[in-house]
Amino acid sequence: MEDDRISQLPDQLISQILSHLPIKESVKSSVLSTRWRSLWLWVTDLELISKDYPDFDAFVGFGESFFDSNRVSSLHKLKLAIDEVYYEVDDVSYLTSWIDAAIKRKIQHLSFHWCVHRPFHMMNHLRLYNCETLVYLDLLGVSIDNAEFVSFPCLKTMHLDDILYPNEATLEKLVSCCCPVLEELKIFISDGGDLKGFQVHSLSLKRFTLIRTCAFNFDSVPGVVIDAPLLCCLRIYDEKSESFIVNNMKSNAQLVVSLVFGLGDFNESKRSSIRSFLGGISRVGDMTIHADTFKRFCQYSKVEPLPQFGYMSDLAAEICEPDLKCLPTFLESCPNLKSLTLVMIYSTQ
Repeated sequence: MEDDRISQLPDQLISQILSHLPIKESVKSSVLSTRWRSLWLWVTDLELISKDYPDFDAFVGFGESFFDSNRVSSLHKLKLAIDEVYYEVDDVSYLTSWIDAAIKRKIQHLSFHWCVHRPFHMMNHLRLYNCETLVYLDLLGVSIDNAEFVSFPCLKTMHLDDILYPNEATLEKLVSCCCPVLEELKIFISDGGDLKGFQVHSLSLKRFTLIRTCAFNFDSVPGVVIDAPLLCCLRIYDEKSESFIVNNMKSNAQLVVSLVFGLGDFNESKRSSIRSFLGGISRVGDMTIHADTFKRFCQYSKVEPLPQFGYMSDLAAEICEPDLKCLPTFLESCPNLKSLTLVMIYSTQ
């Protein structure tokens, strides 16, 4: 019989290998031998998805086995996803103990997705507010009631998806004060989300993505202000904000923009909002413009001159056929352009 070379490896290395497998496959390795029986409990990456288990007791039972307080090990990544199937379960104390155990194991990457149609007040249940090792945080569907005592001194990446805030100041404090080394921020606000106008102030932020959809609610909302002097990549997909102001954007930055500056026809208010936005992005080096935004820029150029985009070397634009005649005017404002990519959109009517 050939030697089992994998079993000759140290326990720590085998656990790291098991971390790259789905958790169910890792658990199956426990039947190989007495030595392998508990190696899966030492994996450094774990996904716990409630809908993958036959019932609530099986889900919680598995988690309790893994987060046994009698064991001490490191945990690099953890993803927790609670599905609607457990809507009737009111006791969420197990989540508190699991997160506490993850913090004690110096967790660095945490994803917590609450896919249930009732609020989950994160700060009441998850003791994350002073996690000193966290570098990546991905939250979906939770409520952040107060950022007063939150501190993420090492957090570099934060994704906030359909989060409930008591007011705009909570988000502003979370970004500007609680995350002093934050480099990447992504905010997704679905139609009907309660966050209206807000500001993002950060001395460390380099990449920011905002997605705000407008599927059913056709009311515009106040604007967004970004003040981040190190910002080098900005992606905006916003169907509702009436204004968007970018201050201190880094020269030669990358910009992807899909903005209509509020709903309705072009008017004096939109003209003022576009003027402010163009002034803040005039130093970008790489721009991608979606068709609706290009249309707004064309409408603006008929009443006011466009600013000079002296740093821009790469431009990609979606253009509807009727707006093609505005392209020469826009190109005149890009004297140093080296690369141009056009995507034509033809009307079917």
